[in-house]
Amino acid sequence: MAIDYLCKVCRGHLLVKNSIVLATAKKNHSQRGLVFLNPELGNYTTTTHPSFKIKEGEQYIYTCPICHSQLNSAKYKHLVRIIMIDESGKEFDIYFSGIAGEKCTFKIRGNKLEDRKGPDVQIYNKYFDIPEEDRKYL
Repeated sequence: MAIDYLCKVCRGHLLVKNSIVLATAKKNHSQRGLVFLNPELGNYTTTTHPSFKIKEGEQYIYTCPICHSQLNSAKYKHLVRIIMIDESGKEFDIYFSGIAGEKCTFKIRGNKLEDRKGPDVQIYNKYFDIPEEDRKYL
């Protein structure tokens, strides 16, 4: 079984060939497009249509291209959540920044932080490095 990525709402398959496919728009919805993400955790290579330019530092709203549900986390500000199924069938929540140019990825199983990658993880460590009983106050 290969690694797969799913929508957190409809559980539709987001991995097509070698890319995770998501719809995205600027926060004010002025510009929309598809973005192809590298599925390797910690690899921040993206591909878009040449007319859809992602501007560093701007926040984007990510949606499932299948059910159109918003994937930006309501719990963790500026993070986006999708589901990853690994080779053994284990399920993980994958969080990454919705701010263009920020490079951080968190891999969570249940309440346990399994892995974090990227030079900007310190921005969001506050969400994952606190006791579980205190997270409800975020």
